[in-house]
Amino acid sequence: MSARRMTAGLASAIAAVLSLHAPAALASKATIVLHNQGKLARTAETIVIPYAEVKKALPDVAFDQVIVRDAKGAVVTSQVTAMKHIHRGPAEYDDLIFQHDFAAGEQRAELTIETTEKPQPPFQSKVWVGYVPERHDDIAWENDLTAHRAYGPALELPSAKPDQMTSSGLDLWTKKVPYLVLDRWYRKGHDGLHADTGEGLDFYEVGRNRGVGGTGVWDGQQLSVSANWRKYHIYANGPVRAIFELSYEPWDAGKGVQVRETKRFIVDAGQQLDEIQSTFDFTPAPGSDGTVTVAVGVTEHPTKADVAVTRNEQGKFIALWEKYHDHPSHDELGSAIMLAPEVKLAGMARTTPPAKGRPDSLLLVKVKPGETIRYFAGGAWKPAGKITTAAAWNDYLTAKAARLAAPVRVEINATAAPPTP
Repeated sequence: MSARRMTAGLASAIAAVLSLHAPAALASKATIVLHNQGKLARTAETIVIPYAEVKKALPDVAFDQVIVRDAKGAVVTSQVTAMKHIHRGPAEYDDLIFQHDFAAGEQRAELTIETTEKPQPPFQSKVWVGYVPERHDDIAWENDLTAHRAYGPALELPSAKPDQMTSSGLDLWTKKVPYLVLDRWYRKGHDGLHADTGEGLDFYEVGRNRGVGGTGVWDGQQLSVSANWRKYHIYANGPVRAIFELSYEPWDAGKGVQVRETKRFIVDAGQQLDEIQSTFDFTPAPGSDGTVTVAVGVTEHPTKADVAVTRNEQGKFIALWEKYHDHPSHDELGSAIMLAPEVKLAGMARTTPPAKGRPDSLLLVKVKPGETIRYFAGGAWKPAGKITTAAAWNDYLTAKAARLAAPVRVEINATAAPPTP
């Protein structure tokens, strides 16, 4: 597997390890056993099984004629991804994706995959990503817990008028309902987005900062960053997982080094944090160690809120909990960034903004040309009712780091079709 394109299976919240027994002829059902390493509590744990392995177990399977059932026989929401569009010729499918909840102490779970005679209707989606040209080329995405956006090329143009801005920071929108809201919210207009009518609102300020998970190159004192994204590609859009990419044009990172970045986002239902894979292309500066120091940032808002910052080196995350005093509806908000277990932390830092400005707290990583780093970014809003204190937010992140370090192991055992009565 190349560093440039990590598979969707490895990019998921789980690194699934598969053991496959020889399938019987014309199998119509396969048993899935999930082994919960560490017996950790896991809510909405995403299970990713390469479609090729499903095909080995169920040779007659069709991507739209497959059902996942839990141990009680209930149908589990699932999806099959096809990341590469094949216009002519056989389609190519990537992964079968579904979710499962583990209670603390639960060691294993058993489910089944079944083939069906007819295509199955789609499930109601809990995730969404879309291009919003009406709002100066936003890319916006959400799951059942939170929402985000990234700024596109039209926002840099004079035609954007008072909204004109150059920023590769990532925005956060707060929601307190489980259903999808972004398409409707955009129809409220600028002023409507900033008022909570019962579903949530947009109040988080990014500006030219990093927001929640924006990146840059750190020289020890200053952060150099890209302009707005230039190209996008949506690979999957629910019901369990959305996958998309944003590409950025090269920017000057100092010492004559031009850096180009591509971000792949993996948005899963039921998760406060999204997964991001950022790939960096550059030619190292002469006489250097062949790397650049990449910074993943999260923005503090000290003029609008009381800010508590937690820097956890063991869990490789930075967590903020902000108690807003500028407006009652903003209430309290957690935000965070976290490195994946395989990514080596090279330190933490904090930008020095101008007076009354917003600092960014930074996780630092040494990156080689063409290397991909995997990290997580997101937030939790107190009025949503799930995470309501700084302590609970830190506990959530600590548990997330533990789950990433001990992924679920997946085993498939093929069984023959039941005999005809």
